[in-house]
Amino acid sequence: MLCRLLSPVAIALVLGACASAPATAPDVGASAGPWAAWQDYPLPGKRRTSYRPQRAGDRFIVRAQAESSASMFRRQMRIEAAMLSGVQFSWRVASLIERADLAQADASDSPVRIVLAFDGDHGRLSVRNRMLFDLAQALTGEPPPYATLMYVWDNRAATESVLHSHRTDRIRKIVVESGAAHLGQWRQYERDILADYRRAFGEEPGALIGVALMTDADNTASRASGDYGEVRLISRDGTPL
Repeated sequence: MLCRLLSPVAIALVLGACASAPATAPDVGASAGPWAAWQDYPLPGKRRTSYRPQRAGDRFIVRAQAESSASMFRRQMRIEAAMLSGVQFSWRVASLIERADLAQADASDSPVRIVLAFDGDHGRLSVRNRMLFDLAQALTGEPPPYATLMYVWDNRAATESVLHSHRTDRIRKIVVESGAAHLGQWRQYERDILADYRRAFGEEPGALIGVALMTDADNTASRASGDYGEVRLISRDGTPL
């Protein structure tokens, strides 16, 4: 029932927030580098996207490949908002998903996403969101994050657009790359997390409790792939977290 009511992204974030959620770490040995603390999180009823940490020249990357699948590669943490400043990340995409459209619930796939999960006061949730969160907790034994902010590559939406999930307004997406102009290129980003959260949600963020990569192609029953560079969180004093 929950899988029909929540989008794959919402389910992914629920599982990513749960200490009891099923998790497996890929056998990558010395090639893991900065990805050693990250884990693969499958979604109930979904094929699993493959996330493979590896060395590529002077980079430690994660190569993601989705085939009608949706899952996450995630790192859990707790960083209070007062300590947090920015995030640096990079990715490379060879091709877009032809029928994908992040503004449409039934086509909401993307070759690359950076997903940030935040804690907060669940007592402020709307009645609809409380119902969805209760269903999620019934499935996993833990509540989902209070709010989720994503950085995404979309086929057509203008960069800096803020897209809302159709199923819950506690998931919002900022388009940082759009269209095919930069396919095949490494794209580097540095974002002010607090400013982006305020713009997307119109409120102050709580603690950051998780960061994830997500490549999904389940809604369009297609294939997608992307390479991710290291994700670096930056503190208020400019030092890595």
